[in-house]
Amino acid sequence: MLLAATALFTECQQLDQPVLGDYPKDVNPAGGPLKFYAAFDGTGDDVLKNAVDSIRANFASTNTAEQIEGISGKAIQSGVGAFVTYAKPNDFAVYANSFTISFWEKHDGQTKNNALTNGPEYPFSFVSPSNYHWSSSNMFLLFEGDNAKCAVKFVIASGLNDNGGSKSDTWLTWEGNNSIAGLLDNKWHHCVFVYDETTSGLSFYLDNKLIGTKTWTGHGALGIVNDKINSMRIGCGPQGGANDESDNWLASKWKGGLDQFRMYAEALTANEITELYNAKK
Repeated sequence: MLLAATALFTECQQLDQPVLGDYPKDVNPAGGPLKFYAAFDGTGDDVLKNAVDSIRANFASTNTAEQIEGISGKAIQSGVGAFVTYAKPNDFAVYANSFTISFWEKHDGQTKNNALTNGPEYPFSFVSPSNYHWSSSNMFLLFEGDNAKCAVKFVIASGLNDNGGSKSDTWLTWEGNNSIAGLLDNKWHHCVFVYDETTSGLSFYLDNKLIGTKTWTGHGALGIVNDKINSMRIGCGPQGGANDESDNWLASKWKGGLDQFRMYAEALTANEITELYNAKK
């Protein structure tokens, strides 16, 4: 009996064992292509948890925004002294060679700086060390104008130069004769920005319609430096703080509603954007 058991045990030990590290690997990093998502739906006493990022249970580090009714559930109302900050956009910058940034916005008329004179406002910005880029940012989006004519400007600083600062920046914009009408009419609008590394093009979709594509000629993969992202702000530019009431255009707060903020490390298709729009996501 003992010999039989020993023989059986020996045979079991001779089963093929995988070499360490030789195992199937997930084609997507943890969390999949959706790297950051804040619905702003929390209704508890802790305002930081009310603005939680659902992908990593990443609570806001500051949240001074007012909560309002959104396109789906709750939303935030940003303004002078009112915005939301996160320590990081999770690992978005690590994996985003292409990207999609999607959100809903509601704004009533002319954009203004924090001194309440005409100027740009920011749905979001990344904050970088001040010596990395002149703007203190790696990436930001600003709207400037009124409902008849609103400029939309997406700015990206990517790469490192020999001194550890920003290698370059680019402005991909819809302005002047290409400014957008009907964007600031105090109604909810779906804004989606899709960058495709294969074409170096940034496409802007408004309410499920392609407004146009701007090309970052020959750039390819995005190249945002993750270590140079100190924080991410929703509803604020990269400079200034909560008490800033200056006319510094880089410190301006968004003075309207924001909802369903999503960041993907891939270029969504037109059909996928339609699904988000129809579901009010």
